[in-house]
Amino acid sequence: MSDFIPAGDDTILPFAVESLDLRGRAVRLGPALDAIVQRHAYPDAVARVLGEAVALTALLGSSLKFEGRFQLQSKTDGPISLVVADFDTPDRLRAYVQFDPQAIAALGAGPHDVKALLGNGILALTIDPGGDMNRYQGVVELTDQGFEGAADQYFRQSEQIPTRVRLAVAEQIVDGQSRYRAGGILAQFLPTSIERMRQADLPPGDAPEGGKLFDERHVAEDNSWVEAKALLATLEDHELIDPMLASERLLYRLFHEQGVMVFPTQPLREACQCSRERVVAMMRRFSAQDKRDMVGDDGSIHVTCEFCSRQYTFAPDDVSQPED
Repeated sequence: MSDFIPAGDDTILPFAVESLDLRGRAVRLGPALDAIVQRHAYPDAVARVLGEAVALTALLGSSLKFEGRFQLQSKTDGPISLVVADFDTPDRLRAYVQFDPQAIAALGAGPHDVKALLGNGILALTIDPGGDMNRYQGVVELTDQGFEGAADQYFRQSEQIPTRVRLAVAEQIVDGQSRYRAGGILAQFLPTSIERMRQADLPPGDAPEGGKLFDERHVAEDNSWVEAKALLATLEDHELIDPMLASERLLYRLFHEQGVMVFPTQPLREACQCSRERVVAMMRRFSAQDKRDMVGDDGSIHVTCEFCSRQYTFAPDDVSQPED
């Protein structure tokens, strides 16, 4: 009898395909994502964008080998103007979205393109080791691409690692209740030879009018990476979110001819890091005048956590400093 237990919902499954020099992770999100969506009662179009962001955050944040935080943040001019998703090691996820309710309502029902919902702007990926250590941040443009394309571009221009990301989100009806699921896979070409990782350079900017600023190098891609991309291109969205298709089985479907290895799963959970103590510490950084402006008609200061919607109430003296 085998002790093998397939990975279920709210898990990350690392894998490797040695014959293709491929490393990666697969994610399945169920109750953790649904808790975030339901707490804020997000419309369907918003929930789906948030689901992609949370799945990508889990895929990227779970690679951290130290205690810290990984944050994904997009700021754009579309109907969904702000998306923030955090991964706190070893397993905690949280997220929230800011959007224009009227613009979202005007879109009507049905699936909507993530690129159009986000519009143009930037995607920032931040690693925060905490303490006195410096943060690292990479930024890519969001123009004609969604989170999948932006992640590929980030690794290409910042890490020089050939990468493919696939993400999917679905709404399911369970016992008459709407539930959200998400799935994703991140695969990276990591040969031991640096020369085998060479890629065509990204253009550094727009060419001047009437001129040509950049000649892109034509570098032949490694055959192993070409094969890996071709296999990943066969993935269907429903395979990434099917609750009856374990991540192990999905990876076997993709790479059984090449030989795929999986490693111990990493659990994920929805959990906010806010606390009364942390909110007090944050409030004390505001000026005395700012804090006076926050006092409501009842003489108290009310603070709501944007991630989990938990409400905190303070007397002005609770957050004052001696100089106030």
